[in-house]
Amino acid sequence: MALSIDGTGNGTIGNLSVTTATGNIVSSGDSGTITNAMINDGTIEATKLSGGQTGSAPAFTVRAWVNFNGTGTVAIRDSGNVSSITDNGAGNYTVNFTTAMPHANYSVGASWAEDNNHTTTGSVTSGRIVNSYATGSVRFHPVQFSSNFYDCQLLSLMVIG
Repeated sequence: MALSIDGTGNGTIGNLSVTTATGNIVSSGDSGTITNAMINDGTIEATKLSGGQTGSAPAFTVRAWVNFNGTGTVAIRDSGNVSSITDNGAGNYTVNFTTAMPHANYSVGASWAEDNNHTTTGSVTSGRIVNSYATGSVRFHPVQFSSNFYDCQLLSLMVIG
């Protein structure tokens, strides 16, 4: 697909016309216009998402998430924006981000299960659980009911903010 620009700075990309004066992109034969405001405002609203979102509250996305095995050799099962897990000792993990967070004031949600049969499960919500927030990583500790740190087979963590 070729980009063609005329002497005024306007042009076409395939069947799209680009008008630099307004910054708008219009599909030939289409009545719809995509404006810079639609693309560049950085706000995700329910009307910009697909699906059945409703309401006027802003929608926020998960910036990183991971599901991993924290026993033996730590192994990531699946993840998004997580490059690796560092095993710092019993029940002591650092989740390293592929792309850094814009600041260290994000929120962390986590859950764990002691084994694959989901026995002894819990939501990791105590302030003691997250040890340190950094733009490139977050360090956390699953806590056993006796308040001891321990390795878990099923660990999940997400970062919002």
